[in-house]
Amino acid sequence: MHLPKLSIFFILIISFFAKAQSNYTLNEGQKSKKIKFELINNVILIPVEVNGIELKFLLDTGVSKPIVFNFLKGSDSLKILNAEKIKIKGLGDGDLVEVLRSSHNTFKIGEVINTDQTFFAVFDPRINFAPKLGTAIDGIIGYDLFKDFVVEINYVSQYIRLLNPKYYKYKKCNKCETLELEFKNNKPYLDTKIIIKEHPIPVKLLIDSGASDALWLFEDDSKGLVISNNYFEDFLGSGLSGDVFGKRTKINALKLKQFIISDPKVAFPDSITVNSVKKFKERDGTIGGEILKRFNIIIDYPNAKITFKKNSYFNDAFSYNKSGLQVEHDGVRMVMEINLEDNKAFTQRGSSSDMISVNSIVKPTRKYTLKPTFIIYNVVKDSPAYWAGLQKGDVILEINNKNTSDLSLEKIVNHFYKKSGTQIKLLVNRNGYEKEFKFKLKSPLE
Repeated sequence: MHLPKLSIFFILIISFFAKAQSNYTLNEGQKSKKIKFELINNVILIPVEVNGIELKFLLDTGVSKPIVFNFLKGSDSLKILNAEKIKIKGLGDGDLVEVLRSSHNTFKIGEVINTDQTFFAVFDPRINFAPKLGTAIDGIIGYDLFKDFVVEINYVSQYIRLLNPKYYKYKKCNKCETLELEFKNNKPYLDTKIIIKEHPIPVKLLIDSGASDALWLFEDDSKGLVISNNYFEDFLGSGLSGDVFGKRTKINALKLKQFIISDPKVAFPDSITVNSVKKFKERDGTIGGEILKRFNIIIDYPNAKITFKKNSYFNDAFSYNKSGLQVEHDGVRMVMEINLEDNKAFTQRGSSSDMISVNSIVKPTRKYTLKPTFIIYNVVKDSPAYWAGLQKGDVILEINNKNTSDLSLEKIVNHFYKKSGTQIKLLVNRNGYEKEFKFKLKSPLE
C-alpha cells in the first residue's frame, strides 16, 4: 500500500542564465549512469558533490540554475567561487532575496561531472525547506543537468538513469505515450487536456518534478478554468519569497493521451502567486510530483520529448489532509530513555549438595539521546484539529500512543490522510505542560 504524502510543495523561480554554456559529461565511452534517489513527499532527492562537499539536492525540472542553501553547511565548508551579490525573486508573497551568484564550480553526480557550473548560494536561514520536507535539503538542481542527457526516472525502484543522447535509441512501447515538450526560459511545458464539469479543455502545463502537489491550474473564465463550488482555502507551499495560498478542489480528469487520471486533486493559487509565476503568457498551470510519480518517465530535453509509462502508483487514490494540521520538523530535543538491563542469572553451590538459585538482578539505566521534534506550523480554521483546541506552536509528543521521536515527519502526516471518521489522539507539549487532544478526521470537501 502506498501511503499518501504531504501536501506541501516547493516552488522556485530562477530565470538567470550563465554567461557561458557548461556541460555534464560521462566518462569516455560510457553510455549511461544509474543513480539511486530518495522519494520523499513526492519529490526526488539525489546526492550531489559540490566543490568536494557531499550534499543532497532536490531534482527539479522547473528550475534553471542550481541553488545551494549554503547556511546548512556553514561558510567554511562550501567554497563559493567567483561570487557576485545579486537579488532574485522567488515564489511567495515576500521580498526579493539576496544571494551570491557563483561561477566555475565543480558539480559531481555519481561519475557525471561538470567543472564549470554556475549556482546561486542562499544564506538567509529563514529560507529553509527542510522542516516541511522532514529531511535535510542542501540545494536544488534542474535544467543544467537535464539538458545534457536523456533522463530516465523510475519512481517505483527509485533511481534515475542519465543516458548519453548520442547512443540512446527509442524502443517501441505500446504501453507508453510520448508527448512533445516546449521550452520557455529553460522550463519544460506540454500541451494536454483536462476535463472540468465534463468539458475537455486544452491546457499548457509546466512539468515540475520539484513540486510535491498533483496539479495546479490558473483561474481563467474565458478558457473554462474555474473552481467548483466544493473547495476549501489552504496553504499550498513555500517558495524563496514566502508562503503560497489558494483554493483546493478536484476536477473530473487529466488526460495524457491514452492515460486518463480520474478525479485528481487540483490547487488554484491566489492571484498574487499567478502574477508571479505566469511569465509565460500561455501557461495554464503545473503538473507536480503526485501526478508524475504515477509513471516511469523518460525526459529527453535534447529532442524535446517526454515519455510516460504508468507504474504501480497509477491507481493510488488522491486524498486530502483531513485534520487541518500542518506539521513541520523543528530540530531536536533531549530525550531520556530508561532501559531495564538484565544481569545474567547465576547459580552458586553451597556446602551441601543443594543448588541455590539467584534471580536475575534488574538495574534501570538511563540514556540521553537527541530525537527529532515536530511542531504544529498551522491549524486550519474550522477544521477538526481547530475545534479540538490544538494551536500553532504545540509540540507533538505522541500520535495515537506512538512516540513521535521514533517517527518521520512523513509517517506522522500520513495519519491525517486516513479515512474520514478515523480518531486521532495527540499528546502535545504547550508551554511546558503536556495536554491530550482527540478529534476525528473529516474531509475538507465533505
